[in-house]
Amino acid sequence: MHANLAARCATAAFTLGLVAHASAQAVAAADTPQSVIVTGRSANLVGAADSSTEGTITAAQLADRPLLRPAEVLESVPGLIITQHSGDGKANQYFLRGFNLDHGTDFATYLNGMPINEVTHAHGQGYSDLNFLSPELIQKINFRKGAYSAEDGDFDTTGIARMSYANTVDKPFMDLTAGPNQYRRAFGVGSQKVGAYNVLGAIDFTETDGPWVQPEGLRKFSGVLRLSSGTLDNGFNITAAGYRAHWIGTEEVPQRAIESGEISRYGTLAPTDGGKTGRYSLSGEWSRADETTTTQANAYVIRYALDLFSTPSGLQDSQHEQFDNRVTWGGVLKQGWHLGPKLLDSDLTVGAGFRQDRIPKVGLFETVDRERTSTVRQDAVIETASNAFADLRTQWTPWLRSVLGLRFDDIHARDSATGGQYNMSNSGKSSATQLSPKVSLAFGPFSGTEFYANWGLGYHSNDARGSISTVNPSDGSAAQPVSLISRAMDAELGVRTSPLAGWNTSLSLWTTHLASELVFVGDAGVTQPQGGSRRYGVEWWNDATVNHWINVDADVAISHARFEQESNGGRYVPNAIPLSASLGVTADDKGPWLAGVRLRYIGAYPLEETGTEKSSPAFTTNVRLGYRLNQRWQLGADILNLFDSKAYDIAYWGSSCTRSEGVACNNGNGVDGRLVHPMEPRTIRLSLRASL
Repeated sequence: MHANLAARCATAAFTLGLVAHASAQAVAAADTPQSVIVTGRSANLVGAADSSTEGTITAAQLADRPLLRPAEVLESVPGLIITQHSGDGKANQYFLRGFNLDHGTDFATYLNGMPINEVTHAHGQGYSDLNFLSPELIQKINFRKGAYSAEDGDFDTTGIARMSYANTVDKPFMDLTAGPNQYRRAFGVGSQKVGAYNVLGAIDFTETDGPWVQPEGLRKFSGVLRLSSGTLDNGFNITAAGYRAHWIGTEEVPQRAIESGEISRYGTLAPTDGGKTGRYSLSGEWSRADETTTTQANAYVIRYALDLFSTPSGLQDSQHEQFDNRVTWGGVLKQGWHLGPKLLDSDLTVGAGFRQDRIPKVGLFETVDRERTSTVRQDAVIETASNAFADLRTQWTPWLRSVLGLRFDDIHARDSATGGQYNMSNSGKSSATQLSPKVSLAFGPFSGTEFYANWGLGYHSNDARGSISTVNPSDGSAAQPVSLISRAMDAELGVRTSPLAGWNTSLSLWTTHLASELVFVGDAGVTQPQGGSRRYGVEWWNDATVNHWINVDADVAISHARFEQESNGGRYVPNAIPLSASLGVTADDKGPWLAGVRLRYIGAYPLEETGTEKSSPAFTTNVRLGYRLNQRWQLGADILNLFDSKAYDIAYWGSSCTRSEGVACNNGNGVDGRLVHPMEPRTIRLSLRASL
């Protein structure tokens, strides 16, 4: 271990100890913490859910999941796959319902009421960086598939996950974790009662070099301070959080460079890729409820920055920098009424939301060894989104209820070009609106079984620069502006039942029509049209409580994705996973031992539109083991990629040049082939938890 690394970990551990010690004294004298009700993803929702593909994941369900990266907590959402194609400081890749969601487009994520997806982002629309998460702080994840809720808006095409941090912990604790490749993590959290208020504080420090020939040098630090009072229905919380990270990235590389021996499996062609990022936020949530009304409100302000260096496809001397610097602020206000027996005991909810992204600088620059050589485009953008929504829930008969929803979205953008030889004429304003009706029907329960039918319109917003640009900033050619909104239509039939005691299962048939898969390509600074697409599939997910200490969950997701019009010789949607499955078993009788095992399978997927070139299937197994020495001390071990699979986290099809081929290979156009990012090898991480 490096001397400065040891000093950092020691300092972090000492600080955590002070926080935990002070918290322990307060907790000993505090009232009993709020209880947490543990429910399975599909448990206890008959009679309450609006679809067969919504649920809640609790802290207890996350506790025994082995995690390689923080974002993998979202793999608890059935059918959602999380991978990485670059350094661990960059947002992950997400896959769901036949979508390659890139870094977040078409799946919305929230934490404590704050949106995480970034609009008009330097690297990609909907960029959702979850590396700042501390999984131990997550109290619950509420998820919904499809665009069926009037409350959900931008990026809800495939669904949404709303994460919430805990207000208190039962007792303060510190976790120290170490593993190969200089992996070190120190995490600590404590809470205390101050009069009628709960105060929670946590810090999280991680560093690693990863298995890469070029050490990753990841260093990230985050901290959370949370003030809360009352209950979920009548109370509030205020959360201040900060996060910063820097790293050296190993991007995807041409597979032929590995097979020829030019580079090793974990080698790179670009030694100076990577970046740094930061996120600082202040958010608050407030709620009041009585027998007939509910009121909820949240507000937030976020300071975000990213400076990312990438060398796409391994092409030498073609590194670029993507820079993003913004402040995002906004909030949501909801009011609900129970209308009483004269109106079939219906519940009416209305609400309104607002979000503004003030982006003084978002740019794309050509660089060499992280030094700027030219500006492709640089812009200042103000993007404002407002919405209003309403839904009416009615229990028509004991076996039939409906939810009728309506949502209106309005987006305005102003782009001022501030740099780039061909970009200076790309200034202007744009706007778009959408009215999105939603319908959900639930039939049942019939002996604990309920059937669902859902339909709704949703959307993802497009990059504001693409909605204004009339000139290609790379070469000065003409460009066609696109709409700020790309509409999606979702429909679903499903069933939820409990065939045996402790076993909850859900089956759904779904379809999605996306009007246009327009993508703003941050690597080129232009909008790339992909045309409309249609997807359909089936999802089956299960949770079974075998006994009071063993739980089993299993998911299977099958999808079919095609473009409506032929593109590049075919209609296959690249990187659309047709089959995925997972199986998890957790065992914890609250005695000395605990364990969790997770198996994940990703089927082969097309790499290009003809479907001729496909990825290889990938199967991985992760294990978590724990041993409680006593009430204060716990040992743990995570064995990641147990069978040392040589699969790839992700594969693409594209043009590239290796060093031996030279930058002028194929007349400078590159050679078409597979671009891959290897899965990390078998890794064992050991941890020690001290509870005070």
